[in-house]
Amino acid sequence: MDAFLIEGGRPLRGSVEVRGAKNAALPMMAAALLMDEGKLVLRRVPNLADIKSMVLVLQQLGVRVDRRGHEMTLQVVSEKNCRAPYELVSKMRASVCVLGPLVGKRRQAEVSMPGGCSIGDRPIDLHLKGLAALGASVAVERGYVIASARRLAGNSMYLGGPFGSTVTGTENVLMAAVLAPGTTVIECAACEPEVQEVARLLVRMGARIDGIGSPRLTVHGVRKLRGCTFDIIPDRIEAGTFMAAAAITGGDVSIERVDPGHLMCVTECLKQAGAHIETGPDWIRVIGNGMFRPVSVATLPYPGFPTDMQAQFMALMTRGEGISIITERIYPERFHHVPEFGRMGANIRREGPSAIVIGTKELSGAPVMASDLRAAAGLLVAALAARGETLLQRVYHLDRGYDQIEQRLEALGARIRRVDLKPESRSSPLREAV
Repeated sequence: MDAFLIEGGRPLRGSVEVRGAKNAALPMMAAALLMDEGKLVLRRVPNLADIKSMVLVLQQLGVRVDRRGHEMTLQVVSEKNCRAPYELVSKMRASVCVLGPLVGKRRQAEVSMPGGCSIGDRPIDLHLKGLAALGASVAVERGYVIASARRLAGNSMYLGGPFGSTVTGTENVLMAAVLAPGTTVIECAACEPEVQEVARLLVRMGARIDGIGSPRLTVHGVRKLRGCTFDIIPDRIEAGTFMAAAAITGGDVSIERVDPGHLMCVTECLKQAGAHIETGPDWIRVIGNGMFRPVSVATLPYPGFPTDMQAQFMALMTRGEGISIITERIYPERFHHVPEFGRMGANIRREGPSAIVIGTKELSGAPVMASDLRAAAGLLVAALAARGETLLQRVYHLDRGYDQIEQRLEALGARIRRVDLKPESRSSPLREAV
């Protein structure tokens, strides 16, 4: 099992280019299932484990996938199979985004339930509610979502849940609705940039969608969609992670090929904390001093503070000169990184959906273990600033969402290397473990 060995305390300096957004690329790849003709060419596709998992799912469903560098070409060659099996879907929750396109185009789907998640309960009941509103018969049997429809028809629906709108649910219902005769109105639709881009891709393929970027999407069904060429937007969470890393190390980093408008809330919070930030049309420069004023945040749907940046910002606040309160309103159980920060010397107390962070002058390197993708990113950010060496285990989580992260950090001056951690050594002291 791979791990990262990180020697902290080195300011990051230089420039880094942001890759395409994973959370836009995955549903866009699934949208290929909707095509009647042509090829879907996606550019700026990141090289990630999650992308590879989605390729396997789509190949199972009759899609030919060719990839050259960061460009991917998808073409439907068979519509016979409508089953996405557990052994593939279980590797990545986002695989469930094939459900909507299968129901919309092939009028049937058998997709494995994605199962549990380390960041808390993530039900897909709103996905199923939306598909049922369009006329699909939906049931859960033997761990699979079984959906079928002799015909679909446009309808009005409300997709809000106890923690706000549903991103993947909005995308699933949207992709099912574009080929449904009549008009569909989705109220409380997710407004995240990734959802907006999926809608824009569908429009480029021939769909008719009004209200993109608003909580009300109106879809006028069309008879067929065709292939097109589309550029994937920059990954705002990757950009935000580099921003946090630059700030906490007291570095000076220019983050390029990014949309600053997607990161306004994160930028404002970093400024409040004391980081110096400059922005241009497609770049952000972050200059940090390593110590920060405390800033309290609550995660919210876009354009609020993103839940996927919560752990990285918490790492920053462990160096705050005072008390910060970080409240998780999207996934209230998303705090598995808190005890791992504690191993590095952070002073954090959990109270319900909030974490009380009491800043400390210094973090120290330690063996830590990632529980999920963004927890891994938060621990990585903390390790870059910590005194001494940190052994970050389970970095396969990072490989799911960050393209060659260690090489890119090394180019900015970080001392980080990937090591093969032998199973019998995982509980050994840091130096002995490698």
